Amino acid sequence: MKAVQFAKYGDPDVLRVVEIDKPHAGAGQVRIAVHAAGVNPIDWKLRAGHMREMMPLTLPAGTGREAAGVVDDVGEGVNGVRVGDAVFGAGSATYAEYAVLSDWALKPSTLSFEEAAGYPVAVETAIRIINQVGVQPGQTLLVSGASGGVGSAALQIARDRKIKVLATASERNLAYLSSLGATAVAYGEGLVERVRAFAPKGVDAALDLAGSGIIQELIALTGAPQKVLSITDFSASKYGVQVSGTPVNTAGALAEAARLFAAGAFHIPVAKVFSLATAAEAQTMSAAGHVVGKLVIKVGHEVT
Repeated sequence: MKAVQFAKYGDPDVLRVVEIDKPHAGAGQVRIAVHAAGVNPIDWKLRAGHMREMMPLTLPAGTGREAAGVVDDVGEGVNGVRVGDAVFGAGSATYAEYAVLSDWALKPSTLSFEEAAGYPVAVETAIRIINQVGVQPGQTLLVSGASGGVGSAALQIARDRKIKVLATASERNLAYLSSLGATAVAYGEGLVERVRAFAPKGVDAALDLAGSGIIQELIALTGAPQKVLSITDFSASKYGVQVSGTPVNTAGALAEAARLFAAGAFHIPVAKVFSLATAAEAQTMSAAGHVVGKLVIKVGHEVT
């Protein structure tokens, strides 16, 4: 099969499309014929070597952590899914014609493979951090850097939970945040004053999704560092802020995404579609930021 790999850490041009053997589904896993794979910041951070101490890789290594496709092999002990089922889920080395998933959910028939491929990491992260920061129905949550995949998911999950949301992004993305039910606020200098214009008493919790150096402003708005959580600024813990990066109950998050989509309450736009051959361009665009929704790599399987 064709797959995207890198044999050394480095810039996007280390990515290569290579021919390798298909992976096999182990116990508790399924293998899918990949129709589309989602692109996430973790992909280029691993490729660049930024996380080699925390998450060392055996090179050459594949890239990608989420995909949607059709099951073609079911591992031992797996129930509730069979060969031929369309699923989306989380796994490893998903920029490939075939990939193994460790967590998955059945794909609603009206959900495209391309959009579904961008759900797993964003939805799991959004649900995890909303739960971890402890915000409750009726309270107010501030989401900083909210126009990407995780932000898109967080705003809609919070809306479903009856949590009031203020969300920040660049001026060009404010209308998108408003369309997801959030009160949109432009980020940049003067953010604290703009947020307080909408929430004079401050906010109950805040999520930092962009790592743009505003941890102290978020602490000022919440009144306590333990009410702030970051997924990108690992130095935030020195201020007493929570940092979250380890997945929790991915399968449950995927099932929740499928439920919300089927109810017409969830959608993450696909900002741009790439191919295996242009995976380097996809990771370059992801690293540049300011993407509305998700970037996706479409693989050559015929969608039926």
